[in-house]
Amino acid sequence: MAGAIVIGAGPGIGASVARRFAREGLPVALLARSAATLEASARTVVDAGGTALSLVADSTDDEGLRAALAQAVERHGVPEVLVYNAAQIRSDQPGDLTVDEHRDAWAVNVAGAVTAVAAVAPAMADAGAGTVLLTGGMPEPLFDLVSLSLGKAGIRALAQLLDAHYGERGLHVATVTVCGPVEPGGPFDPDEIADAYWRLHRQPREAWERELVYRGRA
Repeated sequence: MAGAIVIGAGPGIGASVARRFAREGLPVALLARSAATLEASARTVVDAGGTALSLVADSTDDEGLRAALAQAVERHGVPEVLVYNAAQIRSDQPGDLTVDEHRDAWAVNVAGAVTAVAAVAPAMADAGAGTVLLTGGMPEPLFDLVSLSLGKAGIRALAQLLDAHYGERGLHVATVTVCGPVEPGGPFDPDEIADAYWRLHRQPREAWERELVYRGRA
């Protein structure tokens, strides 16, 4: 296997994770909805000495996301690492959103991750090794962030389901729960958070963590 796929490769955690894995010699496929976002993230990967394949894909578009993932596999082979970092972050309380708006948020926060793992995880498990990392958050649900709280609960449940199904076949599935606002230079610096993703990927099987709770730099 070779390479890493980062879905939701915008500024912040996505781009930092891509650079971190690229520095270790992995070719990286970057997926995001915006070509401009991809261009900026890919440039930072290249500047860090890595190689980047940029693929425009909306995580809520099942067919388009699967097609982009197929391109990534065709170029780099079955991935060594799959990172799902896409999320819709908005302030909302119970009753603020319509049913359709909740569906839209769930499509980004959870359903896109389901599509992604369904597309590549079986081949990773068949190869007997690999890592699926899902960006979590919301260590506790918040009344003012209902749709995001529900989405991150869904991501945690998905990780547990995947671990139960694929763990014995050598696929390490974990979430990274970030307990604060991501900001360069702050206690939740994305480059430092990216180090946590790399550590999870490098963990020996007997020491696998299923959820890493990142509480910020002391």
